[in-house]
Amino acid sequence: MTMGLRSRFLIVVIGCLLLVSCADEEIKKRDAQVFRYNEHANITTLDPAFAKDLRTIWATNQLFNGLVQLDDELKIKPDIAHSWTISDDAKTYEFNLKNNIKFHKHSLFGKDSTRNVIASDFEYSFNRLIDPNVASPGKWVLEYVERFEAKNDSTFVINLKQPFPPFLSLLSMKYCSVLPKEAVDYFGDTFRANPIGTGPFQFKLWVENTKLVFRKNTTYHEKDKNGYKLPYLEAVAITFLPDKQSEFLQFIQGNIDFMSSIDASYKDDLLTTDGKLTDSYKDKINMVTGPYLNTEYLGVYMDADEKEVHSKKIRQALNYGFDREKMILYLRNGIGTPAINGFIPKGLPSFNNMKGYTYQPEKARELVKSYIEETGNLKPSVTIGTNSQYLDLCEYIQRELEKTGLKVNIDVMPPSTLRQVKVNGQLSIFRGSWVADYPDAENYLFIFHSKNFSPNGPNYTHYSSKEYDALFEKSIQIIDNEKRHVLYRKMDSLVMESAAVIPLYYDEVVRFSQKNVSGLGINPVNLLSIKMVKKE
Repeated sequence: MTMGLRSRFLIVVIGCLLLVSCADEEIKKRDAQVFRYNEHANITTLDPAFAKDLRTIWATNQLFNGLVQLDDELKIKPDIAHSWTISDDAKTYEFNLKNNIKFHKHSLFGKDSTRNVIASDFEYSFNRLIDPNVASPGKWVLEYVERFEAKNDSTFVINLKQPFPPFLSLLSMKYCSVLPKEAVDYFGDTFRANPIGTGPFQFKLWVENTKLVFRKNTTYHEKDKNGYKLPYLEAVAITFLPDKQSEFLQFIQGNIDFMSSIDASYKDDLLTTDGKLTDSYKDKINMVTGPYLNTEYLGVYMDADEKEVHSKKIRQALNYGFDREKMILYLRNGIGTPAINGFIPKGLPSFNNMKGYTYQPEKARELVKSYIEETGNLKPSVTIGTNSQYLDLCEYIQRELEKTGLKVNIDVMPPSTLRQVKVNGQLSIFRGSWVADYPDAENYLFIFHSKNFSPNGPNYTHYSSKEYDALFEKSIQIIDNEKRHVLYRKMDSLVMESAAVIPLYYDEVVRFSQKNVSGLGINPVNLLSIKMVKKE
């Protein structure tokens, strides 16, 4: 090869390498603008009227908006409504809408490809939510609503049957999102896979069980405090790896940006016994924790055939007989707060900081002994129904309680079976979780009202108290938060005094992210908001 040919050859090679390098840089830049996370369970719909579980709520939160929204401190903030007024009797809510909110661009809207949201869109969306033909699981959020109407294009009015102080919190749920009638009419049943909303991201691609992609909504209305338009990122990509161990490996390899919660398969590799990142990971990833509006508990079915649970002494022995702090430290690596107060979890302003059931093994033994003496039942026993995910907690409780003289049996069943037999009152003691749908303690207390006995309501314990019912009915008429919270705490105390439940722990939100991710935030309802997220 001559010198001239060799030179031209080298120039071509170097040029190709530069092109490849530029292409790689361009790919890295594009990748840096995509937020990636995994969802273990398949998402079955992107219709907010069916956003009943966390995985669907997370996805629809990127696509839709409502009248109001919650910030990370669970305060009500404007969303599509810029302001509102509430009548003196707290029964009429009048919302004033922003005039610059646009639906996602789509050919359905004609040559301009979009249109502004008006009050009649909310009237349509609310009517659809309560339409029996739609059969939305979220129609209950309008249970207290007598009527609603679009007063004009920019004013939406809601009248309640009676005052209900948490009502604005209910309106922040994704069920109450605004939808365009044109899109629902056009797509019909397939709207679930062709969502059109107003959110910071808009639908791009969905290969069910494989991948879901959203793109930036360039007409989104919100800006940050410096006046920059949101969202910052160009896209969101969701994968559906069902195996949590595989998800963890993808996260550690940097292939996904965010991971929520922990699994027993890797918790000891990731966390120390006191809930901190191990040395292997503390310089590689970020971890944040915060209160979660979720109480994990054992519920006692007060009408059970197992006669032991009819005794308050046995129920109290169950509460006193195991060490919640040790359970959290060794079985959950310090994630969670021992539930030694009431049923209302930490993270709510009405949290009951009373002295509840602490670890008092001697007192538990005395209660069991007193029960034996009173009844002549020399071998008292109870049975706890649970699923495999919480078996380690139940086995720990079993070992501790048997030291008090109380035999504990454990019945392990699939989650679906556990739900069914719990609803039908076929378990004397069942393991349960209660996660708040909206940030008000009424969400925890209504499940003990006697009118909500299962199977027609969520009172799975069949706890009944005339005093409790009277306090509950009074509390939901009180608009003043502090006065209402006093009654909430009194009701919480009554339930705990009866020992109808054995609170285990108040859960925590745990979030892991890559070092280059910022603005993710954390909140007690574990709502995922990506509009403020940046990637370096």
